[in-house]
Amino acid sequence: MNILVAALAGLIFGAGLTLSGMVNPAVVLGFLDLTGNWNPALLFVMVGALAVAVPGYQLLKGKRPVLAEAQAVPTRTDIDKPLLLGAAIFGLGWGLAGICPGPALTMLAIKPATAALFIVSMTAGMLGARYAARQLAGRAD
Repeated sequence: MNILVAALAGLIFGAGLTLSGMVNPAVVLGFLDLTGNWNPALLFVMVGALAVAVPGYQLLKGKRPVLAEAQAVPTRTDIDKPLLLGAAIFGLGWGLAGICPGPALTMLAIKPATAALFIVSMTAGMLGARYAARQLAGRAD
């Protein structure tokens, strides 16, 4: 049952990304182009998402989920080097390609070659980062 709920949530999320135009890298890059032809569409999508998510989160905070034993809420609040480095790499990739992981998966149905290249590159980067972290952890011992 959980997999069906996850699939349905993913389909709804993907439909929202598609309807809002967020699978189009030009929309994202237009938002990031502050000195040129700025496109505020992404800002409206973010504000709309927060307008739904924040009240929903507050309403359900502390309540037991229907299909789980407890809510999965992050507990870490510290800001460390891996977080900052990961955020910088994510932002750099997002700014260069105009593609985010969620929209990339949705984009597979619209622009399969572009999306597949991005997903393969993203996966290689994730695996490379994991390998590098293991190598650095081994040196610390």
